[in-house]
This record gives sequence, C-alpha cells and structure tokens, in this order.
Amino acid sequence: MESSGVPVWRTSSFSSGSGECVEVATNLLPTVPVRDSKRSDGPLIVVAAGSWGRFVVALRGGRVG
Repeated sequence: MESSGVPVWRTSSFSSGSGECVEVATNLLPTVPVRDSKRSDGPLIVVAAGSWGRFVVALRGGRVG
C-alpha cells in the first residue's frame, strides 16, 4: 500500500453508535494513527502496525473489552 503521507481516516468497526468512536488511518504503514472522531483536530495515538493488528485480533477474539 502506498502512502501519500496524508491519513485516510475511517471509523473503526468496533465503535459504538453512541458517539464513542475512534477513527484509524491504515494507509500510513508502518504506523497506524488513531483519533477520537469527535475531535478530528485533537491529539493522535500512533502505534506500530503490527501492534495494531494484534490488538484487533484480541478484540475480535473477545480478549479485550
């Protein structure tokens, strides 16, 4: 996946419908920035893509939450 250096944000599929949403940009490998969808100009958490992948696997497996 090529990166222009500009994040392409999408709402996480694990976000609730109550406005408690996070957005992720998976086009900036080897990192994955994460932000609060209500504060798009707010701070980011940036994690390594491998760590993000393991986190998602843990969520899907019910080991987090």
